[in-house]
Amino acid sequence: MALVVPARAEPLESADDFRLEAGGAESNLACHLAAAGLSARWFSALGDDPLGRRIRRRIESHGVSTDGVVIDDGAPTGVYIKDPGHGVHYYRAGSAASRLSPAALDVVDWSTVDTVHLTGITLALSPSCRDLVHAAIDAARSHDVRVSFDVNHRPALWPDAEAAARTIADAAERADAVFVGRDEAERLWGTSTAADIRSHLPNVPHLVVKDADIEATEFGPVDVVTVPAHRVEVVEAVGAGDAFAAGWLGELIRGGDARRRLENGHATAARALAATSDVPQPDPSPSSRGRA
Repeated sequence: MALVVPARAEPLESADDFRLEAGGAESNLACHLAAAGLSARWFSALGDDPLGRRIRRRIESHGVSTDGVVIDDGAPTGVYIKDPGHGVHYYRAGSAASRLSPAALDVVDWSTVDTVHLTGITLALSPSCRDLVHAAIDAARSHDVRVSFDVNHRPALWPDAEAAARTIADAAERADAVFVGRDEAERLWGTSTAADIRSHLPNVPHLVVKDADIEATEFGPVDVVTVPAHRVEVVEAVGAGDAFAAGWLGELIRGGDARRRLENGHATAARALAATSDVPQPDPSPSSRGRA
């Protein structure tokens, strides 16, 4: 999607200058992986419009391949606007991405894929997008490709809370690695602790529970490892979860153990928290204002 963000860390209503960037959970993660020296390929759909062309160039500039992106001349590119400290405003109903279907996977050469990353946001966009998510999981399974899934629960995208809880859990239970915030799991499934979430998703090989600025816990096949969050000066929280997932996944792909995976997740999230951009930024200076 296109991301509009105030040029300085100030509320949307009072901002005069803005930046136009690329954003979105999956593309954010791909950019972070590419910045870490890994090969990343982004699959989505963009409108045949100036925003779509700009986004594609911007994501490519971060070293991410976009050769699998669908260009839809019948729907616009989605847009979201950041309001620093107050959240995000989304404008993506009827967007090109919402019209994706399993046909988008026809161009994938699964023999070249190590990990496929999916999110609960895609599940919420449309019935055809839900079909796409499960088709991707099916294809990954048949080709012995690792499946990563970030819950990314967005209540505004789900008119039916029970359907959200069921649909997201169904996808999560089919993944090899799942990322979920303790607070979003509480809203979604009524769980209150990391252990409760593990009980709700008992068969996921790697379940990573993020507890805001406190800690993150990985429930693995054998061990449970918890690592405290890093202290950083928080500028904008949106996008930090994508950065954490990228840091964790990058270390998993390189063969790091659970503690190194969590440490790298925190470090990558800290850089995202220290900037208004969703994509990789320089290391922040240490601070006691918050944790990642």
